[in-house]
Amino acid sequence: MRSLRAGADPSKGPESGKAKSEYRNYTEGKLLDRVYSTYLLMHTHQTVDFVRKKSAEYGTCSLRKMGAMEALELLDQLVDESDPDVDFPNSYHAYQTAEGIRQAHPDKDWFHLVGLLHDLGKVLALFGEPQWAVVGDTFPVGCKVQKSVVFRDSTFHDNPDTRDPRYSTEYGMYQPRCGLENVLMSWGHDEYMYRVMKFNNFALPKEAFYMVRFHSFYPWHTHGDYRHLCTEEDLRMLPWVQELNKFDLYTKQEELPDVQQLRGYYQSLIDKYCPGQLCW
Repeated sequence: MRSLRAGADPSKGPESGKAKSEYRNYTEGKLLDRVYSTYLLMHTHQTVDFVRKKSAEYGTCSLRKMGAMEALELLDQLVDESDPDVDFPNSYHAYQTAEGIRQAHPDKDWFHLVGLLHDLGKVLALFGEPQWAVVGDTFPVGCKVQKSVVFRDSTFHDNPDTRDPRYSTEYGMYQPRCGLENVLMSWGHDEYMYRVMKFNNFALPKEAFYMVRFHSFYPWHTHGDYRHLCTEEDLRMLPWVQELNKFDLYTKQEELPDVQQLRGYYQSLIDKYCPGQLCW
């Protein structure tokens, strides 16, 4: 497995335009109503049955064909309604994340590409899915909702799984240390993009697939919940997810990157690791 310490010091994150404590504020802010409404719908409708349905619907990657850069350009049209920190198109956030990683890890071009494509699964919102089924923090369905899940105490009251005895205990339908790969996560852009990467055989290391699949799982990678479902392999991968998270979160700022200037470099990475027309 690749060593995270082979590049930049993993304890250092990107320079941020505001204090880290100001990010992910779910108690106040100009976007709070929009954010809360998105999570209320998500936490009402994301059930075991719903996730299984969406997994079957999109798991075959038979919706359309397009290149990775074309998918990224579609995100010019998307503002993430679950995000309390940004009110600009998601495509800019992709370049902000990638450039932060590029500066800190100049020797890991595959990691730069992960920063660029980590949110490409959000094209689901442009394919007709409501944002509550695409964006936001993820959480396991089929077991008790842990305390660190955003708005947990006020948004799950109409979710039928919370009243189902099969799904309302600490382990629910899972076995201890079953592994996150065997856990049904709430459906969204993480799992969808992971499946696109697998289906199209992206020539990226295992760490890349793992980071994309679980980068929105904040209750786990930031708050330490759901460890009872993890294997040793999950815990070995955790530092990589946390490293991506530094740049995913703390590079968000109103000063937008010059996309035209950067495009050539990232197209070269796409041509190297995931070229041509991809199945989505």
